[in-house]
Amino acid sequence: MTSPLPDTPEPEIALPRKGPPPDVYLRTVKSYVLRAGRTTIGQAKAYEQFGPANLLKFAHQPLDAATAFGRAAPLILEIGFGMGEATAHIARVRPQDNFLCCEVHEAGVGALLKRIGEQDLHNIRILRHDAVEVINHMLPEGSLDGVHIFFPDPWHKTKHHKRRLIQLALVNTLALRLKPGGYLHCATDWQPYAEQMLEVIGGEALLKNTATAADGYAAQPEYRPLTKFENRGLKLGHGVWDLVFRRV
Repeated sequence: MTSPLPDTPEPEIALPRKGPPPDVYLRTVKSYVLRAGRTTIGQAKAYEQFGPANLLKFAHQPLDAATAFGRAAPLILEIGFGMGEATAHIARVRPQDNFLCCEVHEAGVGALLKRIGEQDLHNIRILRHDAVEVINHMLPEGSLDGVHIFFPDPWHKTKHHKRRLIQLALVNTLALRLKPGGYLHCATDWQPYAEQMLEVIGGEALLKNTATAADGYAAQPEYRPLTKFENRGLKLGHGVWDLVFRRV
């Protein structure tokens, strides 16, 4: 019997994507597309090893955050974390906070689960489900201390702007879920979307812009890291815009 090979990085070996779980609710107009991505063997192993403790199931009832996280702590919602690089960093530098993270893409969820295991993080829970459904059914008004929305799909074409996540209805819903003093932090590297975000969020009476700059954009908070993708863009001369509003 041959000895098992040692664990090595597997960036080029991938498993076929299995598609969304049965309980993923697909809205008629979505801010995302479920692309035919691929999950690596390492990500699949992370699902098996770290999924049971860190994945939550969608439910049509309010989330018991203290039970889900095993403690009572400020609750931060993140919508669309991509591959989880920034999410893991923020959770590590803010261990006093709980992070409820929504992402529909299997590979991204697997990548964040892998980071959770590698970095021994205990303050992240993941819902692989449409964030709008999670907000509407699992998060009561006044239940959140913060919301992170970093680099959502800008949907560049005018005919697709209706798919952009930052819309009046969602901003109002998020504002109602925030506790007084809670914050909404958005970031984008697409200036036209940044301008729309500033207009839409600035029109919500429950939120106040924290920016002191005349253009209305905030300085990048210390907790949000520069990701590899963002660094590449900055080197190419692309801008990044942060918006931070607080619930009044």
